[in-house]
Amino acid sequence: MQVPTAVAPILLACFLASAAATAGLVPICQRVAERLGLVAKPKNDRWHRRATPLLGGVAIVLPVLVGRLFLDPKGDLWVLAAVGALISLIGLVDDVLSIKPSTKLIGQIVASAILLFFGYRLRWFDSSSLDMIATMIWLIGITNAFNFLDNMDGLCAGIGIVAGLSLLLSIEGGPQASPDGPYLALTIGSLTGFLLYNIRPASIFMGDCGSLFVGLTLAAVTVSASQPIQTGGSLLSVVLGPVMVLLIPIFDTALVTFSRLWSGRPASRGGKDHSSHRLVAIGLPEGSAVMVLLALAACGGLLSVAFRRLGDSTGVVAVAFLLAVIIFAVYLAKVKVYEESDSALMSTGRITPFLSDIMHKRRIAEVLLDFCLVALAYNWAYRLRFEGSQYNLYYPVFVQSIPLVLGIQMPAMFIVGVYRGVWSLFGLMDAVTLAKAVLFGTLGTVLAVLYIFRFENYSRSVFVIYAGLLYIMVSASRASFRLIAEFVRRRMHGDRLVVYGADEAATGLLQDMLTRRGQRYRLLGYVDDDPALYRTKVRGYSVLGQFDALLELIAARAVDHVVIATGVLELSRLNQLQQACIKQNISLSRLSASFESIHVAS
Repeated sequence: MQVPTAVAPILLACFLASAAATAGLVPICQRVAERLGLVAKPKNDRWHRRATPLLGGVAIVLPVLVGRLFLDPKGDLWVLAAVGALISLIGLVDDVLSIKPSTKLIGQIVASAILLFFGYRLRWFDSSSLDMIATMIWLIGITNAFNFLDNMDGLCAGIGIVAGLSLLLSIEGGPQASPDGPYLALTIGSLTGFLLYNIRPASIFMGDCGSLFVGLTLAAVTVSASQPIQTGGSLLSVVLGPVMVLLIPIFDTALVTFSRLWSGRPASRGGKDHSSHRLVAIGLPEGSAVMVLLALAACGGLLSVAFRRLGDSTGVVAVAFLLAVIIFAVYLAKVKVYEESDSALMSTGRITPFLSDIMHKRRIAEVLLDFCLVALAYNWAYRLRFEGSQYNLYYPVFVQSIPLVLGIQMPAMFIVGVYRGVWSLFGLMDAVTLAKAVLFGTLGTVLAVLYIFRFENYSRSVFVIYAGLLYIMVSASRASFRLIAEFVRRRMHGDRLVVYGADEAATGLLQDMLTRRGQRYRLLGYVDDDPALYRTKVRGYSVLGQFDALLELIAARAVDHVVIATGVLELSRLNQLQQACIKQNISLSRLSASFESIHVAS
């Protein structure tokens, strides 16, 4: 895309048109948000002090996407525009409905997988697998970093403008050498038009719709498929450029994450502890705090441009600046920003609150684990199908198709309902749901490969092996929590419990109740009058005998609690059981599950 003589007018036209369109759309989005009640209300963990309309992101995204349709008729940037539209739609849904973080993460994985499939790479490592993993982490990390950075008026939009200008000037051969140039000009112009309404005091917020779009767009441009592959340079020379451009989002996210973990706060909990908040805490006005971060971002961007154009001669200055920013981060980490009410939490230790938060946010952990298992199962399928030199021969095919596998399998697991269950209660129906997800994901991938690549150089048996491996691995990961819970329950000290009645429905209800109850019981086994069940196992526990065996256990005081789980019990046998328990001071209860009517007042 070489248009040297017209590049300046095109970039300027893109900037002005996008800025004007956004400036005109913002008041409309503001009125719509107010009418629909889509406003960000003040909270303890939020910085703003009054209800502020959302939907500013819509005014940012629309001019960029529409501008791309007019300026890119050949379709050079359709992938970036489509992924931008996808991530902004996910952000808009979150602004309106407040979806779960795990759901947003799945959307980010899909968007990153699409970019990977179409050749977007960091090119930091010679290993394709390692570079692919690093690219996914980079795309998702920078996207969320801009989302976190949207914490003070004008900050996210301002940083986006500075980073966009730095990337525009860093394009190899000048902005005219890449289709990314006009697209960046559109993005910078849109953010500039929005910033007119977002500077303090902001009259509208961009929301997740805008921050996710800006983050993914800038992250994608740094790994653009149109940038030339750098060869012969050191890892530092390849890494330093994009890191310096996006230094402030990385700096803020790292500062917040490590300071929260170090102080014993949950890492995912919101709070007024970002770099901007800490600058205000040391005495700077809000506007000055934002300007300090913008100045640091500008310095990083200029050093990145100089490093790209002048080479390693400026590398020492860039590394020195990076070290200065790290020292500045250490200083800000010492600034007191947490409330006194958090002192009790901090005094309990640095690890426990973090672990409890991870358990509370288990859906995110499930998505990340499944992401790794999908990639691992697909890689093992190739290794099992092709050995030795054959694997090396088919490795490019694996790298070519892994983004498709990730981008189709993860949504399939979400849509079918894999993330609605509870690991500690993983059962037969959960296994069936998982089988459906693996089947639909595999079939979807096969159809995509057939449509895109005509299945050339692909092996059908690889997908069969992959489906089997993935089902086994994900099932094992889910079942492991139930097995661990059972293992712990069998060995913990508590009331010895024997259940009279080994009915399947009753035993299932009982074990689910034991899993949820705070009081600890040690289930010894079951007693049932069916002689065919003697010395068999029900849900992993032995059937100890019939009614006489239960009386012997009570007489020997080998049990502390007896639960009647059988639906029909003779009155004489019930009286005999009651007398035996009273004599040995052993508690007796009946398992009951019924529908209870609740009177609802009109």
